[in-house]
Amino acid sequence: MIKLVVGLGNPGRQYEKTRHNAGFLFVDYLARECGVAFTEVARFFGEVAECKVASEKLLLLKPATFMNRSGQSVGALLKYYKLQPEQLLVVHDELDFNPGVVKLKKDGGHAGHNGLRDIIAHLGTKDFYRLRLGIGRPPAGKAVAEFVLSAPSRQESDLLDAAIKTGLDFVPQLAAGEIDAVMNRINA
Repeated sequence: MIKLVVGLGNPGRQYEKTRHNAGFLFVDYLARECGVAFTEVARFFGEVAECKVASEKLLLLKPATFMNRSGQSVGALLKYYKLQPEQLLVVHDELDFNPGVVKLKKDGGHAGHNGLRDIIAHLGTKDFYRLRLGIGRPPAGKAVAEFVLSAPSRQESDLLDAAIKTGLDFVPQLAAGEIDAVMNRINA
């Protein structure tokens, strides 16, 4: 049963519409669907919202620590609410999938994603769920950092929105604990 949804991204207007902020975009859409707003909470080093989905309380988090230090924020919130890593869903951009692709997985490495790397380091485990939103790979000659910190094309943005909407459709099942069913459908 998922109790906390963390969207990964970087704070600040200059990063708002970048590929790397796909996770922030996801939790912003979810908060809007729930009719709730984020509030800055210093002890969690980020913005937090609380909503009800499928009759379950769901916490939403946008770390304000920048991507590379996301674990500080996630770890603080998990500890405060006494949540287990397997109750955590981290939503992030995924280079290995084309724009529009969305997949759910548990465990695994960080695959070079610095936000995931820091969360794994802070929690001391890989035992949490990840909703991976495809952004594709940079074109030849363009550095990965430059690519993820730039805005997607209009077509890529539309595909990312579609992937987010697909992921949002499964949030009630994730909150209700139907994780295997979601994995079977979303990864098919």
